[in-house]
Amino acid sequence: MKTSCICWWASMLVAVWSTTPVVGQPGRGPGRAEREPFVAQTLPKDESEERILSVIEDVGRNQRQGTMIVPEQDGRILRVLAESIGAKHVVEIGTSVGYSGLWFCLALERTDGRLTTFEIDEGRAARARENFRRAGVTNRVTIVMGDAHQTVLQLKEPIDLLFLDADKEGYVDYLKKLLPLVRPGGLVVAHNITPGMADPRYIQAITSDPNLETIFLNLHASGISVSLKKR
Repeated sequence: MKTSCICWWASMLVAVWSTTPVVGQPGRGPGRAEREPFVAQTLPKDESEERILSVIEDVGRNQRQGTMIVPEQDGRILRVLAESIGAKHVVEIGTSVGYSGLWFCLALERTDGRLTTFEIDEGRAARARENFRRAGVTNRVTIVMGDAHQTVLQLKEPIDLLFLDADKEGYVDYLKKLLPLVRPGGLVVAHNITPGMADPRYIQAITSDPNLETIFLNLHASGISVSLKKR
């Protein structure tokens, strides 16, 4: 009887492990997907969330090819970070087609905040504008066109959360120019922070500044750094 029980438990563990979803994006991070022990999804609280989430789902399914938008799990992280600090002003470098911006807008609908997002490609920006329109969040979003290394100099107001997801070699410059505007208690979040993609100079900058507290998330996938600007 004891042997039969052990065999039964072993077979159950194998079954659970083999059906656990694999989280990861091909071609991102170090190139391997890892099995996650738990899976969750964003459930719409009301009609506003349902509307935005429907556009997020559509963009993720039909506009991901060739746009290098963040994985869904990373989008959820962005939303949680922005809403948890009560962000009123999120600044994003690298709009693409607006996928990460839509996740931010889920938070900004709750905090009554706004998103300023910078994009250099008019084609991507046009698609982002349409996606924001479909989600009903156009009033919360300002898209700034041009080379962000120059156009970010237009910013004068405090930033609650700065999200970097553009040219990786430019992260240090964006940090230098915008960190003074990030409020104490605000966050600097950077995407594609993996050994194969991150600029070592940026890693040095966010881990050697005593004014920042930095942690790293999802390093087995696309990689995110989160740096708190200390009060």
